[in-house]
Amino acid sequence: MMISTALKSAVLTRKCSELAPSLVRLLHATRPLAIKEGDSLPNAELVEGGPDGKVKVGDLFGKKRGVLLGVPGAFTPGCSQKHLPTYVKQYDQLKKKGVEVIACVSVNDPFVMSAWAKDQKTEGKVHMLADPQGNFIKALKMDKDLSAVLGNVRSKRFSMLLEDGKVKKLYVEPDGTGVSCTVADTILEELGKK
Repeated sequence: MMISTALKSAVLTRKCSELAPSLVRLLHATRPLAIKEGDSLPNAELVEGGPDGKVKVGDLFGKKRGVLLGVPGAFTPGCSQKHLPTYVKQYDQLKKKGVEVIACVSVNDPFVMSAWAKDQKTEGKVHMLADPQGNFIKALKMDKDLSAVLGNVRSKRFSMLLEDGKVKKLYVEPDGTGVSCTVADTILEELGKK
């Protein structure tokens, strides 16, 4: 009886140890990490202005100092009243601190982003980039399922300070949608540390 139990235990231990590498690979494959400070931005193609306005993220930011903000949706209250307006209002201060490019990305179509740009008076200040299928946002691992409210997967609310195409500082709202640490003041404060 004892031999049988010991034998069963040995067989089970061996099977578990054989499965362990597969299990580790599976866990790593299903838990991808979000973009982090020091990472390069993926050179994804987004859309600005209309369906023909293809923009490569790498070309837009290149070797410049820039700010990229991600929002859950155009015309939503937090995005339209609290988040994006801080970058429009503080555009001149950001430029004085050496920011060359400011862009806002959302999982929306280019027509909605274009209308929102007019509403928010971003022309000449903030590039309004559409990510219609959310491919760029998913590549950053900044996607959030907001289908119950906005109908599909959207972007978490974030802002990042970029230097030479790499993330220097990354700010993500703790709940993914609120507005506190992702406003222009946070970026200006970081730039003031130099």
